[in-house]
Amino acid sequence: MRFWFLPIVLTGSLTMPASADPLDDAIAREMARRHVPGVAVAVIKDGKIVREQGYGLANVEHGVPVTPHTVFQSGSVGKTFTAALVLLLVQDGKLRLDDPVSRHLGGTPPAWAGITIRHLLIHTAGLGDPYQKIDLRKDYTDEELVALEATLPLLSAPGERFNYSNLGYHLLGFICTKVGGKFWGDQVRERIFAPLGMGARVISEADIVPHRAAGYAWANGKLKNQDWVSPSLNRTADGALYLTARDLALWDQALESDKILDKSMRDASFTTPRLTGGSTSPYGYGWYIGAQNGHRTVLHGGAWQGFKTVINRYVDDRLTVIVLANSANARQGKLADMIAAHYLPALAVTRAKAIADTDPAVTKRVRTVVQQLANRRMPDGLSEAQRQRFTPRWIGIVADEIGNAGPLTGVELLARSKESGGERFRYRFTYQDETFIVSTTLGASGTIDNLGFSLE
Repeated sequence: MRFWFLPIVLTGSLTMPASADPLDDAIAREMARRHVPGVAVAVIKDGKIVREQGYGLANVEHGVPVTPHTVFQSGSVGKTFTAALVLLLVQDGKLRLDDPVSRHLGGTPPAWAGITIRHLLIHTAGLGDPYQKIDLRKDYTDEELVALEATLPLLSAPGERFNYSNLGYHLLGFICTKVGGKFWGDQVRERIFAPLGMGARVISEADIVPHRAAGYAWANGKLKNQDWVSPSLNRTADGALYLTARDLALWDQALESDKILDKSMRDASFTTPRLTGGSTSPYGYGWYIGAQNGHRTVLHGGAWQGFKTVINRYVDDRLTVIVLANSANARQGKLADMIAAHYLPALAVTRAKAIADTDPAVTKRVRTVVQQLANRRMPDGLSEAQRQRFTPRWIGIVADEIGNAGPLTGVELLARSKESGGERFRYRFTYQDETFIVSTTLGASGTIDNLGFSLE
């Protein structure tokens, strides 16, 4: 196993020396641009690890480099293991995918009556963001979290729409603990991690964890340590794991065999489900399903406590790229795209071209919405469902990204299309140091029924 690092020099920004490898240089430049202290990369081709490499620092204060043993936090990549545990419990006969949630959890509200285990797995339960009510510094029991989350209104009827929800995976963890007879994290360790030789484990900041990386964020021109989160909120099943790039490589290899999940379970996990209206959803059992330049992808990303992660499986090409970073500012998806294109040039991301803007009034409105986000304000004109999504925490994340991007230099319309009950617009907002994609759907009544904001 070859694994090496490039040292970081801290002089107000993060810089790295050039190497003889153009991919290493590109990764180092992106890390410096986004002020990312450390990154671990693993690449699997045809079932074999062909690259395993570390860059930068796992701990800035002590000058500890990223090594083969560096432990990062999983973020929502951990959902892939929660979903697998649910399927194993179904195989055991302890659960059925079409069981109502209320069959396994007490204290559920009447509004959840139509929600099933399957809805939770594929994010079609209509549940909102629990972090609009959760105090990240407070310890909760499972019952207290369920009671708090039960007060959130549904965003849509079960099965009607894809709404990514950490709440749903909180509930899956509580259900797994109840029907499995022990803490969900212990079950995952016994049934997945140990058989595969993985060192992954549920987060515990009180435990001694050898080779644990520190998490960071770049804010107001300075590198900061991660924010503290209460112990109970680091034990939920929406993605609260410690793991290494090698752990995820072992998981990737297992997903090509029957060692953990049999073929029928794997096929179901990687199939896009149908919504009640007949359209398909982009999320299977714990995985996003999509395509890059016509190449099928099965992937998941994550972000939590100053860490960013992604595992991107180009399944027909038998290529997998894993990126772990200890910075909230890392663009793990961009790094993964760069690495994938290095091994398979056909995967290189191409920039969308601008089209003629025939409705400048809409563009002006979207510019106003983005500026309101930059000013940490709730945007005007959102539908009630969208207002539920744009919590103070989420608005703060977007505002920080815009604040670190420099002045706005241009806005381009990339796409415009009719949708059921409205019209969708997609823009590129170019700033001095970063570029964002802003998507919005205007409903028939003029409300903003969907607002998406992402880095290009």
